[in-house]
Amino acid sequence: MKIYTKTGDAGTTSLIGGERVAKCDPRVEAYGTVDELMAFVALLMDTLTEDARTAGFAEPLQRIESQLMTASALFAVGKGGEGKVAPIAEERVAELEELIDAMQSEIPAITKFTIPGGHKAVSLCHVCRTVCRRAERAALRAQEVAEVDAQALKYLNRLSDYLYTLGRVVTERLKVEERLWIP
Repeated sequence: MKIYTKTGDAGTTSLIGGERVAKCDPRVEAYGTVDELMAFVALLMDTLTEDARTAGFAEPLQRIESQLMTASALFAVGKGGEGKVAPIAEERVAELEELIDAMQSEIPAITKFTIPGGHKAVSLCHVCRTVCRRAERAALRAQEVAEVDAQALKYLNRLSDYLYTLGRVVTERLKVEERLWIP
């Protein structure tokens, strides 16, 4: 099987169900941004496994990648594709909340805005967080033209909170100075 189909040469692509849309359609932008997020999460996971103090975060990040693949597929559903992708379970959002709560117990309360940096792993957490927020905004724009899975939106919103908290915990575990915005 060849990797190229040539069907997109004129600037269109197929959604799940067969509907053809422009490659700049908001739904394509949404699932494409989630795809970008998955690549950054993979890089973050690879970076965190380089240090024993942060290697334990790889397992949750693998589960997150799987849910991101589901979110991407949900955003790619077009006419005729309804019901072909199982939704993200409510338990996956609850799992993120539990992970956030557990991580928050390791770090002091925050009173100022965090500035990314201090270590490449911390910076990657923030790259993932900002790409996640962009994916969420893209999905909201997609919602203006088509139905978007509400649970996938909720998952992205909670995931950005997870990634922010992860950045703070990684800062703590790696004993780097947390950079705070002091205007």
